[in-house]
Amino acid sequence: MDNNIYRPHTRLQPHRRKSVRRRAISAFLVAIILLFGVLFWKSSALLSLVWKTGLTQIAHLNSPPPEPVNMLLLGVGGGTHAGPDLTDTIIFMHIDPVHKKISLVSLPRDLWIPSMNAKVNATYTFANEKNPGSGLATTEKAIGDILGQHINYGIKIDFGGFVKAVNILGGLDINVARTFDDYQYPLTGQEDATCGLTQAQVASASAAIASGSATNLQEFPCRYKHIHFNKGPMHMDGETALEYVRSRHAIGIEGSDFARSQRQEKVISAIKAKLFSLGTLFNPVKIIDLINTLQGSIVTDITQNQYSNFIRLAQEMKGAKISSSVIDTGDMEHDRYGLLINPPISAAYGGQWVLVPRAGANDYSQIQQYVACEITVGNCIVEKYGIITPTPKPSRAVKGQ
Repeated sequence: MDNNIYRPHTRLQPHRRKSVRRRAISAFLVAIILLFGVLFWKSSALLSLVWKTGLTQIAHLNSPPPEPVNMLLLGVGGGTHAGPDLTDTIIFMHIDPVHKKISLVSLPRDLWIPSMNAKVNATYTFANEKNPGSGLATTEKAIGDILGQHINYGIKIDFGGFVKAVNILGGLDINVARTFDDYQYPLTGQEDATCGLTQAQVASASAAIASGSATNLQEFPCRYKHIHFNKGPMHMDGETALEYVRSRHAIGIEGSDFARSQRQEKVISAIKAKLFSLGTLFNPVKIIDLINTLQGSIVTDITQNQYSNFIRLAQEMKGAKISSSVIDTGDMEHDRYGLLINPPISAAYGGQWVLVPRAGANDYSQIQQYVACEITVGNCIVEKYGIITPTPKPSRAVKGQ
């Protein structure tokens, strides 16, 4: 096996905290409201500064009309295992203030990056281990190259911040579309548990998993728990809401990224409703708690001098159209083609289960075409040999491309 294949070590990137001024409370609230509504679409926790900062960038542009802004949103599970900063959720966010449109594109964490000899979810940690503090910029560059888009800003947030924020809000009311079970939901703090196996047995079990002859759940059951959701209305606390949107291994259709996206969309309305409620808007203690909680969970390259003049813009963008798409392998049972394939496990990929572009291991042309179509037109369709593009509407690229 290639010794250069990346494997995570320890957390090196500390969380950066930013001061909160009382005169900015109302501005922060508007930002949090809109950000929760948009960000939680896919990441379950990537929420507070994103919208605020995106709108701040728009506010500081000197010449009208305002330019589009691209952001990279990273969600990490945290925990006590060896790779707490491995990104569990990766979302590209395009904000178009001219057409009042927000486009979200999710990337799978198992996408292989040949230039780094690692999966894309390891890029942040890999860069920080080589050059502390470079994780966000390196990940922005890597994702930007894949998508063919210049990324203005990046934000990383841990899921613990989302759980606390939802609890501060008093929980969420969600109407679950389908009953589903996930027997492989990861337990925080148990990521590297040996489940009573000896060192030799762990090595044997790991080899069996790598070869595909066994699963993680079979060999290390103590690392996971069974979660179950019944169809119908349900009140969820922060932990339950996180499980609802983060579940990846549900049995049946709910185990797909597509279904996961639909679940996360439902949470948007619930969060917006709770944030816009009088119990939140006129409760300064709750507002300050939300701000402090989210800021303590965020790492970003957005500077403090970009935190002003966005209330008006936030209100203008409040009714913006939100679209969401996923870069994945498709679903042939429902006649949906994808842009990625799963190649056989081999030494070329460090013996790991990975995803690569269907056009070729280092050919991102179809992915770039699809993303460009989504942010300019929308409702683009992946076909067997290409992308079907609807009649385009005028739009401009982000500065820096």
